[in-house]
Amino acid sequence: QVHVVESGGGLVQPGGSLKLSCVLSGETWRIFDMGWFRQAPGKEREFVAEMTRPRDSVNVANSVKGRFTVSRDDTKFTVSLQMDDLKPDDTATYYCAARRAFSDPNYNFWGQGTQVTVSS
Repeated sequence: QVHVVESGGGLVQPGGSLKLSCVLSGETWRIFDMGWFRQAPGKEREFVAEMTRPRDSVNVANSVKGRFTVSRDDTKFTVSLQMDDLKPDDTATYYCAARRAFSDPNYNFWGQGTQVTVSS
């Protein structure tokens, strides 16, 4: 059974930085695409960033491009989201998600979410 667990959220002032991490367990790490999504109160969940196999191609939402960086460590089965120059609009619950590359059309394994609050 696949498990996805995020960590690293918290409270930060505008302009600050946070790094979120996500660990996947239960199946072979290398076959999974890994993504980050977020959901703010009263809004729909939105895509933030992803790394897709086989070449670890990176896709980042325009709203965070240039400020957020996604990376993965294959030795630790971890994907990270480095968030810099945070803005109040980045406040949301952030979710890590996984899907089997080449076979699953949608992200179907989700973490429990971690709260990020950007406020002075």
